[in-house]
Amino acid sequence: MKLLTISTLAVVANWAQVAHSIDPAQELLRSHSESSSRSSLLALHKGLITHESISGNEESVGKYLAEYLESKNFTVEIQEVEPRTSSHPPRNNIFAYTGKSRETRTLISSHIDTVPPFWKYERRGDEIWGRGSVDAKGSVATQIIAVEELLAAGKILEGDVSLLYVVGEEVGGEGMRKANDLGLEWETVIFGEPTELKLASGHKGTMGVQISAKGKAGHSGYPELGKSANAMLIPALNALLHAELPSSEKYGNTTLNIGRMEGGVAGNVIPENASALLAIRIADGSPEDVQKIIVDTVEKQGEELDVKFMGGYGPVYIDSDVPGFETIVVNYGTDIPNLKGEHKRYLYGPGTILMAHSDHEHLLVSDLETAVKGYKALIEHSLK
Repeated sequence: MKLLTISTLAVVANWAQVAHSIDPAQELLRSHSESSSRSSLLALHKGLITHESISGNEESVGKYLAEYLESKNFTVEIQEVEPRTSSHPPRNNIFAYTGKSRETRTLISSHIDTVPPFWKYERRGDEIWGRGSVDAKGSVATQIIAVEELLAAGKILEGDVSLLYVVGEEVGGEGMRKANDLGLEWETVIFGEPTELKLASGHKGTMGVQISAKGKAGHSGYPELGKSANAMLIPALNALLHAELPSSEKYGNTTLNIGRMEGGVAGNVIPENASALLAIRIADGSPEDVQKIIVDTVEKQGEELDVKFMGGYGPVYIDSDVPGFETIVVNYGTDIPNLKGEHKRYLYGPGTILMAHSDHEHLLVSDLETAVKGYKALIEHSLK
């Protein structure tokens, strides 16, 4: 009983000593710093979402981002990218770094365009809603804050890290392809996309296909006098839905989505023209392998259909060798294949792709805060 009393008193004495050693001023300063960092993160994220930036209309958000980075003492280069169409405004990639060292060991990158339609920023408790909140302005905001915090802590220096934010990722990657003209190389590139705060170890390839039919218009009461373009196209599409496409253990099945169909002008008119746009997510092999399957399947239908392929690439390997991260394989495409070079490449970001491109796109404030920590860990690992 006496020994227990002595032990208990010793524990109390030790705790009192530890408690006394904690400087209340330091605790208050740390708490204020964390609160300030959180406010900066949420303000930047909100500012990015507030600027509508549907692909082709990125001018406003690009200007906002350039001004923000300049206000934080980054050196900012504006790289002009061709307007998406003659009716779209000018737009730019934003490239930034500290001091004069545009050549850095690590590049941090994401995209500033979004899919349509635009809908405004909204805060619902711990949730942040709005177009681009997940894909990919959550990545953009958390990447920038991560770099700012590492710079403030003296953990990265001039020449270590640069930032690149590109346009046009959602419609073919013209912004990232233009970035190759910067004439730079990096040891590591960290790309930002929604990965559920996990490191992606790879993603499927992709390919676009357009299939068109040309028939003969006429009165629907006399079908023998015309030829229905819809009737030519529909059996081919049905056959493609049942075609045997490549698969792999890592990436699963190659999938085919008939995303858009057009045909005819009225219910009582034999349709002269019909077309369909397809998106294929490639799980194995090359685009050429899939192209052959598509062409062979369409030709077996015995109709004169025009098949046009719109670029593509096979499955993409991504580095995932950083300790402390879970890994994931994703089915969507990224800008990774559009940036040339022999660099290591990582893919990471807050939010889930299941929310992206939807009418309920949102993420949690805690996702953003965790992503800042994740990007800091990735950046520090890349510079070891």
